[in-house]
Amino acid sequence: MARPDNIARIMPRFAANLSLLYPEHAFLDRFEAAAQDGFTAVEYLFPYAYAAADLAACLRTHGLQQVLFNAPPGDWDAGERGLACLPGREAEFRQGVALALTYAQALACPRVHLMAGVAPADMPPELLRATYVDNLRWAVRQAAAQGVQVLIEPINPRDMPGYYLNRQDVAHQVLADVAEPNLRVLMDLYHCQIVEGDLASKLRRYLPTGRVGHIQIAGVPQRHEPDVGEVNYAYLLPLLDELGYTGWVGCEYRPQQTDPGGTHAGLTWLKLAQAQVKQA
Repeated sequence: MARPDNIARIMPRFAANLSLLYPEHAFLDRFEAAAQDGFTAVEYLFPYAYAAADLAACLRTHGLQQVLFNAPPGDWDAGERGLACLPGREAEFRQGVALALTYAQALACPRVHLMAGVAPADMPPELLRATYVDNLRWAVRQAAAQGVQVLIEPINPRDMPGYYLNRQDVAHQVLADVAEPNLRVLMDLYHCQIVEGDLASKLRRYLPTGRVGHIQIAGVPQRHEPDVGEVNYAYLLPLLDELGYTGWVGCEYRPQQTDPGGTHAGLTWLKLAQAQVKQA
């Protein structure tokens, strides 16, 4: 999977996460702002507050690709963070998957993330695992019939206390248990650094397997721009290219500045990465 040495570095393809970036704009105006800053793709948490036709029009108008969004998470305002591992919620989970696939078709989005959920403390671990695997297997088969890939994402328990899936090795074991080729891991390096660290070794271990379907980045610990904090993305981004990763990298971070122009002002990291590629 590694890139041959005689091929010029191309740099990962970056997608703007519109749920976090451009908070200085109304949501539907963020598409234009991202396009003006040179992004060619977007992702966000949930599309369901907007008509699929309106979102598709924003994508089309500004020449953007939709590369990822999440299936319905249950009652977000009540603290729910997905339904996939929750016994007794299977019917609601399936309805959410069906809705997500409807939006995926309308937006030509090739992948959907299914959130695992907050694990109930009174549920036996083996029941949660069986429910999670069964739900994922059903969902992956539905998605595959429509040409859509399903992702699962380990999320750190500091940002999302009690979340069922936290570690990369556990996520890859879930893939083995589900045993469906259309299931992949969403590897968010922000969450991975908080829970496990050793990011370069994790990338070298998991990217060659072909089971990582999407990557996201943010600075650690405050989830600001990638050039702020303890993670050396100036090293990790070229490593993605070295390892032959050709997927998208979602910029899922909170800009330090939220006044007008704040997101744009914080994109110096992206300009520097692009300049390094031109020099390579």
